[in-house]
Amino acid sequence: MTKYMITIVENQEAYATADEADFAAAMQMHGDFAESVAKAGGEILGGEALQPLPTATFLRNTRSDDVAVVDNPLPDVKEVLGGYYLLSAKDDAQALEFAKLCPAPHGYVELRPVWEFDAS
Repeated sequence: MTKYMITIVENQEAYATADEADFAAAMQMHGDFAESVAKAGGEILGGEALQPLPTATFLRNTRSDDVAVVDNPLPDVKEVLGGYYLLSAKDDAQALEFAKLCPAPHGYVELRPVWEFDAS
């Protein structure tokens, strides 16, 4: 089985006005997604929802190889990384089917295979 990362990129403003019912519906969609992956023989290896963008800290390497905290480098971007799933699938086709099921009602998902390196 190959590992894949699905990132969920959405307009976070859509969630700013969400009430408990909206949140419960979103959680149900993600629960249904996890169930579908398992039923199809895949496995979710991990995943998390991220706090809103204002909680993020941005770091940038400087020319002197120091690392500096900087302001948001893309302040006008409306769709931001909101969460991810790490999963295993038998092949690219199955991973694509899983990605099509991943909820992102206010944006999109990105699917990428994980680049696995030999530990030796």
